[in-house]
Amino acid sequence: MKLTVLSLFVTAVFFSCKKNEVPVLPAPVPAATPASLAVSNNMNVSYGTDATQKMDVYLPAGRSASSTKLIIMIHGGGWTSGDKTDMTVYVDTLKRRFPSYAIININYRLVSATNNFFPTQENDVKAAVEFIYNKRNEYAVSDKFVLMGASAGAHLALLHAYKYNTPVKIKAVVDFFGPTDMAAMYNNPASIYAPPSSIAQLFNGATPVTNPTAYTQSSGLTFVTPQSPPTIILHGGQDPLVKPSQATALRDKLALNTVSNQYVFYPAESHGWIGANLGDSFDKIQAFLNLYVQ
Repeated sequence: MKLTVLSLFVTAVFFSCKKNEVPVLPAPVPAATPASLAVSNNMNVSYGTDATQKMDVYLPAGRSASSTKLIIMIHGGGWTSGDKTDMTVYVDTLKRRFPSYAIININYRLVSATNNFFPTQENDVKAAVEFIYNKRNEYAVSDKFVLMGASAGAHLALLHAYKYNTPVKIKAVVDFFGPTDMAAMYNNPASIYAPPSSIAQLFNGATPVTNPTAYTQSSGLTFVTPQSPPTIILHGGQDPLVKPSQATALRDKLALNTVSNQYVFYPAESHGWIGANLGDSFDKIQAFLNLYVQ
């Protein structure tokens, strides 16, 4: 549902008056202030023509087009599965920690054995960001965008943030155990029990030998420059799908390019975690965004 904007009209009523009398006009109605904007939650907003190109939009009360920051969440699932509802559990956490932020949770087209190979998912994230940017006045949010993703969603967040500066430069990225180097993921899988090489091949519709360009273009690591946005990287030491070396390679390249970053490593955690370490993750994310998203 689109945000409804109420327009207030004042009709001046003129009365007959005696000569030399000054007519008294009604006082002007004050313009709406940011505080007058109520909470607005809009589910399954379309940002494209495909049925899966949907987003959930959570707008805080008292927001302002000049100052309200925005977090865009991107779900994981190996690019082949998953849904924005997987990330809904974190919406309330983000609302509590970032009460003045708008939050948007997006879906994107999933790859299959015959369809939606790379760069379909990259293009969907780009389309979603452009849609939100073009709606920022209607939503009453600023151009201070943060991308947050988990696993494949983190891969897409990093790829977009490092690859595109238009129509808006991303202010910061939150990377929960995302792949950063697709060729390394194919050639050096994390576990013999869950080898991601076949996933990387499915995503790109090729191997690094048959289409090396696809692997280069789909790796966030390729596009790190000194202008890349601040990035917080969170990874588990027992991850069977995405090796910690994917995270440390990103950390090292960010450092080499003097990009502000933080690497948070949980030695005993797998591909995702709960409990005290998840609380610690959000503590660190909150501190990081408070520092770098101004």
